[in-house]
Amino acid sequence: MLEKIFKWILTIVGFALGYAATEIAKNWGFINSIIGTSNIYRIGFISIAIILFGIIFYIVSPFIIKLIFKLTGFLESGIQKIPTNDIILSVLGLIIGLLIANLLITPFARFLAGNTILSIVGSTLTLVVNIVFATLGVNITLKKKDDLYNVFTFLRRFSKDKKSKADSKLGISQPKILDTSVIIDGRILDILKTGFLEGPIMIPSFVLEELRHIADSSDNLKRARGRRGLDILNLMQKELMLPIEVVERDFENIQEVDSKLLKLCQIYNGKIITNDFNLNKVAEVQGVPVLNINELANAVKPIVIPGEEMNIHIIKDGKEAGQGVAYLDDGTMIVVEGGRRHVGEVVDVVVTSVLQTAAGRMIFAKLKSAS
Repeated sequence: MLEKIFKWILTIVGFALGYAATEIAKNWGFINSIIGTSNIYRIGFISIAIILFGIIFYIVSPFIIKLIFKLTGFLESGIQKIPTNDIILSVLGLIIGLLIANLLITPFARFLAGNTILSIVGSTLTLVVNIVFATLGVNITLKKKDDLYNVFTFLRRFSKDKKSKADSKLGISQPKILDTSVIIDGRILDILKTGFLEGPIMIPSFVLEELRHIADSSDNLKRARGRRGLDILNLMQKELMLPIEVVERDFENIQEVDSKLLKLCQIYNGKIITNDFNLNKVAEVQGVPVLNINELANAVKPIVIPGEEMNIHIIKDGKEAGQGVAYLDDGTMIVVEGGRRHVGEVVDVVVTSVLQTAAGRMIFAKLKSAS
């Protein structure tokens, strides 16, 4: 359909060029001698020229259209290889460069416009200055793009609080972007089922690609973890009512998946859900909000206080002499003084102290019978 439209447009262009050619040909002496002063001959000459040019353009239009499509395809393939951010910055630099060039050269061009020779010099100078400043604008913005990103990040941080308040009033929820570690972990499925997190839930395509590579690994442990992550994603799509979106966006100029996640989160003004300690710290430095599954797990563990009694099952020996080790349902470790001789038994203990570590919470207790 598009080719037919272009073909008729080119044919109309041929008609117009045919008429323009007759206007030029009227100034030629031998043409005037042929058609004379007769209006009929003039109309016939114009009609023949218009039809002839129209037919020529209609015949050659497929070749012109093919050439145009090849040229646009070549330009499009070249542009697609350039990151979108670089294109935006290049256009911004181009506009700024042209504005500065015209501000500088316009007074000189007006001054030189009075004389024919000087006006030619002014036009040439205007063209050269525009080209130079446009090139400078593009080059400077691309070379300083990291600094510009930092400026935009600062402005985003500055307006983040106001935007968050406005979004909360409107009932708009920030997107939650999952990283590879939290998908493999699997607890995110249970958390989302409880309804404590609002959507939309975003899964970047490069995270899916990383999961696929892990699932295809020759290492049995890695392969099992990757397949578990893919199974978790399938269950999320089948069992959850929240909108789950696969984001088909990649950053070819960025190699690390964590850096891509941070960039994607900044673009969508979202939050990263992870249990990766390093990603958590880098995100905090860059001002990207993070929801850490491990921190959530520590926050919801049962609170115990010294002197509280518990009924536990001691399952193994402790590191120190005489100690026994038990676990709560959430995985919290309980170290029992004098519990080694009761390994395999269910006993009553009294909490003596609670220690909070980076790995989680540890409870120290002693046998109730010994107190």
